Amino acid sequence: MTTASATIPAPSPSARRRAALGLTGKAVDQRITELQRGYLADRPDAVATLARLRRGVGRPAAAVPELWGMTAAESVHQAHANGELSGEQAERAEEAAHIALSLWSLHQQSHHNQRMHVRYGPELGAAVRRLMPPGELDEPIRKRFVRAATATTPTMLAQRLREIVVLLRREAIPLDYGLLADQLYQWQQRPGGPEQVRRSWGRSFHIRPKPANTRSGPGPSGDTNPDDLASGADTTGADGTDGLDTTTSKDDTL
Repeated sequence: MTTASATIPAPSPSARRRAALGLTGKAVDQRITELQRGYLADRPDAVATLARLRRGVGRPAAAVPELWGMTAAESVHQAHANGELSGEQAERAEEAAHIALSLWSLHQQSHHNQRMHVRYGPELGAAVRRLMPPGELDEPIRKRFVRAATATTPTMLAQRLREIVVLLRREAIPLDYGLLADQLYQWQQRPGGPEQVRRSWGRSFHIRPKPANTRSGPGPSGDTNPDDLASGADTTGADGTDGLDTTTSKDDTL
């Protein structure tokens, strides 16, 4: 595994040309930006909120009512009340926001000087590629990525993304969680949603990272080279677990 992962490339032109975030992505970006600012400032309320959000990782939004009011669901349901989203669209948006927020809370854990959500930061495929030595494929990591891409339910996808997020946290590689939230919303659309998301993840995975020159710390800019896994055969069981070390630090107990 590469040891230079605490740095990420400057945003590529393609990253800056990304389409504007959708309703779900905007709500998640705004909520995470607020919480991340508080966490980096070591505000007790933000630290406690992240600890609670981590309890929702890999669980459906409806299974954790204790997180009501802590995610971006308010924006989603207000849009539904205003007629901007149908009931089915609101349910998909709520689930996507819940998955993104809870994964970010796990990703940010113990990083008190670096932002793990970076607008225009790496897309999922690009971030996974940075876990590998330059010019090489790490087969165990690649298989984890394939398993995530071939998930068949939102809960299974969240559980498999959790394994990847733990690796990204270990190497301090950030993600654009607003973009991920929009992709999680799109992934739930049938037919065609999962295929479109996999295509985007695959493109970014296959683009070689440029030399790193910008850190993901709490500075002002959104950093990265996110470009968008081709589908592949799932090589492991359907339970979504691998025995990956997911031990957490003391702020997980709040």
